[in-house]
Amino acid sequence: MAKEIPDLVAEARAGTGKGAARQARREGKVPGIVYGDGKDPQPIQIEFNSLLTKLRAGRFMSTLWNLKVEGQDDVRVVCRGVQRDVVKDLPTHIDFMRLHRNTRVNLFIHVNFENHDAAPGLKRGGTLVVVRPEVELVVTASDIPEQITVDLTGKQIGDTIHINDVVLPAGVKPTIDRNFVIANIAAPSGLRSADNEEAAAEGEATEA
Repeated sequence: MAKEIPDLVAEARAGTGKGAARQARREGKVPGIVYGDGKDPQPIQIEFNSLLTKLRAGRFMSTLWNLKVEGQDDVRVVCRGVQRDVVKDLPTHIDFMRLHRNTRVNLFIHVNFENHDAAPGLKRGGTLVVVRPEVELVVTASDIPEQITVDLTGKQIGDTIHINDVVLPAGVKPTIDRNFVIANIAAPSGLRSADNEEAAAEGEATEA
């Protein structure tokens, strides 16, 4: 299922350069630029508190945004960079790239794990160890998946889940060619301790 494209409201910014950027910040705005798609760069500014809220909500740079600027057509963009104050860690400038509906773009997509109750390894006290809560995928701008889903049904202690074990939406592929690990089912600490003791005992017996 494709995710709904959220709006991001901005204003056209008059002028470029450090002076115009400082003026925007004095007015409580974060200066930015929109580039790409064969068009001239467009200076913009976004209300500081609104942008900060979205940044703190997470996944800002993996989200496709519907950029709304008064007097202009809406345009789909992805964030390609956020400059921050080195002391306060607050945004001071932001870059966006324009996208066509058919543009292919690399985005980090959330991984959802389902059917925990159907995993024998978890029922026995095993722990789901998530190696990659998000996976970088090549997706089409008009059809970005909300998430990818890992089915834990039948998973036992010691099982490892790789990207090739996941059914990806049509037209979506990982940016990494190798079959990397997404998660595994680890043994409960008590079982691990018992295994370690048994291994140590076997080692002592062998030495004897």
